[in-house]
Amino acid sequence: MDVSTFIDPAAMAIVGGGTVVATILRTPAADLSRAVSALRVLPRRRFSAEPLLLQIGALARIAQRCGVVALDRTVITDRDLAAGIAAIVDGAPAIEVEILIRDARRTRIERHVVAAEVWAAAAEVAPAMGMIGTLVGLARMFASIDDVSAIGGGMAVALLATLYGAVLANLVLAPVAGRLRAAGRREASERLRIEAPLVALAARETPVHQLRTAA
Repeated sequence: MDVSTFIDPAAMAIVGGGTVVATILRTPAADLSRAVSALRVLPRRRFSAEPLLLQIGALARIAQRCGVVALDRTVITDRDLAAGIAAIVDGAPAIEVEILIRDARRTRIERHVVAAEVWAAAAEVAPAMGMIGTLVGLARMFASIDDVSAIGGGMAVALLATLYGAVLANLVLAPVAGRLRAAGRREASERLRIEAPLVALAARETPVHQLRTAA
């Protein structure tokens, strides 16, 4: 079977363009940008908290040897961990560090959920666009019922639009949404592991830091 049989520019434009336009119209710009940016996580390895836990252990040793202020000169690439360490250096009590890290984790979870929802919504729209393409193709076919040569074109749009909508929804958009949800759940679970060590570091160093500052 010739692959060109399954290619119809009109059906592609209706389904693909319609899905994009509908998604843009129903999604706030910030959420749309977040959903597109989230695609960068798909090819990455699954998030693991092990490197962060090792870094927290190293930072705890530095603080024990040189004082907590020395942590202000360390390079920390993870934003949540950097915020927690900065709070500890500033002398924040353990409870404030716990709230800070927990809020950062919740905010990150919300961003993951929003991104996944945008792609899931697009997956819902694609079959509807396929149905619209089918109706357009049928209308085109019946409008040209007296022209036998034009009937085939209308029928192609009608059938292929339904096919494109189903393929786009089930083989592209829904899998992207599913993988983003899975990645979000994994990262939320892993980031939960760094809360206790950071709180313990804050509880250990904050009183010492406050005494040194008072002196």
